[in-house]
Amino acid sequence: MGGRPSRIVFGCAQLLRFGGLQLVSCLFPAALFAGLAISKYVDLPIARYDALLVYCLLLTLGFWVVRLETWREIAVIFGFHLVGLALELFKVQVGSWQYPGDAVTKFAGVPLFAGFMYAAVGSYICQAWRRFDLRVSGYRPVLTTVLAVLIYANFFTHHWIVDLRIPVALLLLVVLRRTWVFYTVGVRRYRMPLALSFLLIGFFLWVAENAGTFLDAWNYPDQVDVWRLVHPAKFGAWALLVSMSFVLVASVKSLEGRLYHRGTLATVATPKATEIPPQHTNANQVRTPGVS
Repeated sequence: MGGRPSRIVFGCAQLLRFGGLQLVSCLFPAALFAGLAISKYVDLPIARYDALLVYCLLLTLGFWVVRLETWREIAVIFGFHLVGLALELFKVQVGSWQYPGDAVTKFAGVPLFAGFMYAAVGSYICQAWRRFDLRVSGYRPVLTTVLAVLIYANFFTHHWIVDLRIPVALLLLVVLRRTWVFYTVGVRRYRMPLALSFLLIGFFLWVAENAGTFLDAWNYPDQVDVWRLVHPAKFGAWALLVSMSFVLVASVKSLEGRLYHRGTLATVATPKATEIPPQHTNANQVRTPGVS
């Protein structure tokens, strides 16, 4: 009985550590939302979207200067920007949502800063990967990449052909059924299914989307006159889009030992990646959340 209170205290401390690491990993998204809030309520000398583009560029440069992100991670994040911007240009043209207000840096109805909202997801994944010392086992890169590309393509094609979101999502669950992500909090090593991490990130992205539309970063058709909660179905869409985000980061991390030229071990366990020897992992017990 004497050990039970100490276990509860330790569990609470671990939860606080976990939350702290998550908050630090969200520095770029948090700074982006701070910019959205300030630009909404403060009069600016230039158009809001133009100011946000300059702000995001300076923010990215600042993260590199203070070494919060490497130039390779910046390159990956730029990839997120392009992927997101392509999706935005299409979705705005078909009327899925809109960006209120004019700007010099607005092209085909989409402000160029919009890609940074996707880049923020890439920044979070890169930061979390490092801060939680992530390792992925059972990862099937080819099949996962193919399905991620199909998921991304479906966001375009479902406007003309049948929506394949659910069958592709089910296939992704099958492919990821034995894929685990290992992470460190304090002195303990934990694990969770990679598919579950996609769902959790997708949920918080849906929450962030509600905040973004509330700040008039963009509006869905039913939010033009009065703000309303973003439809919960968008949660599933974000969870699926995270798969593309993960593939972009994992493509670098799976080659990390060779790409970074530092003799470090690859952090994604694929058939071609460097295996992680037992002495490299935390010597403490590996646990699955909820399992003691």
